[in-house]
Amino acid sequence: MPSRRTVLAATAGAAASLALSGTAHADNQKQDHELRSLVSRMTVEEKVGQLFVMRVYGHSATAPDQADIDANLKEIGVRTAAEMIARYRVGGIIYFTWAHNTRDPHQIADLSNGIQKASLHQPRGLPVLISTDQEHGIVCRVGEPATLFPGAMAIGAGGSRKDARTLGRVAGQELKAIGIRQNYSPVADVNVNPANPVIGVRSFGSDPQEVAGLVAAEVAGYQGAGVAATAKHFPGHGDTAVDSHYGFPVITHSREVWEKLDAVPFRAAIRAGIDSIMTAHIQFPALDASGDPATLSHPILTGILRGELGYDGVVVTDSLGMEGVRTKYGDDRVPVLALKAGVDQLLNPPSLDVAWNAVLKAVQDGELTEARLDESVLRILRLKARLRLFEEPCVSHAGVTRTVGTPAHLATADRIAERTTTLLVNERRLLPLSRRTHRKLLVVGADPASPSGTTGPPTGVLAAALTDLGFTATALSTGTAPSAATVAQAVAAARDADAVIVGTYNITAAQRTLVEQLLATGRLVVAVAIRNPYDVAQLPSVPAYLATYSWTDVELRAAARVIAGKAAPHGRLPVPVQRADDPAKVLYPVGYGLSYGR
Repeated sequence: MPSRRTVLAATAGAAASLALSGTAHADNQKQDHELRSLVSRMTVEEKVGQLFVMRVYGHSATAPDQADIDANLKEIGVRTAAEMIARYRVGGIIYFTWAHNTRDPHQIADLSNGIQKASLHQPRGLPVLISTDQEHGIVCRVGEPATLFPGAMAIGAGGSRKDARTLGRVAGQELKAIGIRQNYSPVADVNVNPANPVIGVRSFGSDPQEVAGLVAAEVAGYQGAGVAATAKHFPGHGDTAVDSHYGFPVITHSREVWEKLDAVPFRAAIRAGIDSIMTAHIQFPALDASGDPATLSHPILTGILRGELGYDGVVVTDSLGMEGVRTKYGDDRVPVLALKAGVDQLLNPPSLDVAWNAVLKAVQDGELTEARLDESVLRILRLKARLRLFEEPCVSHAGVTRTVGTPAHLATADRIAERTTTLLVNERRLLPLSRRTHRKLLVVGADPASPSGTTGPPTGVLAAALTDLGFTATALSTGTAPSAATVAQAVAAARDADAVIVGTYNITAAQRTLVEQLLATGRLVVAVAIRNPYDVAQLPSVPAYLATYSWTDVELRAAARVIAGKAAPHGRLPVPVQRADDPAKVLYPVGYGLSYGR
């Protein structure tokens, strides 16, 4: 691992002088002068590169596995992260689990250091802003042994701004220790549509003021720990039934509704000093009637975000590989139009070569001025300076060991999770379960793949946790769409149990059949909604129902402790649950949640 001195010695020209002059501690005017001077000495190609945040395959910056080399050659035209940096001078790199970037914390630290070294060895080398999506809950890229917290809707159920701030602080410390300095979190969308397929439990809830308070608290936690937080997805993705990964959603809110609903958390994030804001690939006619996605909308990004909301930080696009931004324009036009709209960072284009050359050509043809590039490059460099990347671009293994997944951090996540579990139904006070009367448990239900590198599967995690608490629990995965044979197997197993715990996941007809046939056995059935809390409305006959808002280990273990009476249910619904037979009527309102005292 290169030392700080070695890395800085490799940094050429103005970047080295900036790092060594300690301008991170100087006044803003002096810092801006030096940063502007640095920008003035960059080539146009270097400026274009700084605007891109790109994926790259492999666990190492210089020696990835052959399969990852092949994937890089196919998608990017280079073999390694180091080669991509040398060719395109990218200003940022995003880590993904599926790109094999995040095997374990020490490997991630080495990858981060390799990326920084490769960039700093270039002429006028600059540190790279390494990013990822570590929302917690159902969207995480860095898994165990890092500390994993409940997701946003669970935090919304807990309702504690202190917990949100603690989550940001602890998670931020761990990300910083492995070299990730920009996190695409928190989600600032207000989830008012139960059918939302892309946001849902990634949102803190449906009340804009509550969401705003939790967003601001998490921002303070992350940025206090030295990681740039990112509020997403502007101007608001909470009321759509279309996933912008695969389609082009349209938000039909009026301007007045937007002001009172969608805008509130983003205003709070800006007041909290948010470092970056991510755009949404959505059409929002009340804000821009052109039919363009918000990512490419000058009225939305420059007129509203920059002008009306007064935001002058970094604006990053959502992934440019998503269908929502590719529906109307080709991949060569999207990055150019995004920059013209007011974007600074261009995230993960399908083809870096196409996008990079399109921006360069737009400058050469006069469609984009070099001065426009300078605005965005300066914002990006200001952020890198604020994060002290010029002074401390690399991390240490000692820092990883000292920080990531410590017993204190893991205990903090467990305590926060206990405050989020929501008890929705508890007829005849069936919960908590007694080991004397219901010792033998069968745990069945949906077993979606672990969302964040935790151990999983959910039935196994619940069964193991309940066994640790003194029960004898057996796991039987029945899946999200159990067949008749699977249902029959579960029913047969239930007859040999004292009680059945069933996990529901975005309830389906087949899952309803499973639960109804389990109820018909006469055994006590306890249901746990392991994703959307809306499931409870579909199963009115279940005598005990909890919501965990995610199927990550930390939340399932907390649910097990609640079921066993080792923890009390404190969570309150952060979204309303409508009746299944009449969605216009509310079955359980925001703030609803039972306790064991009543």
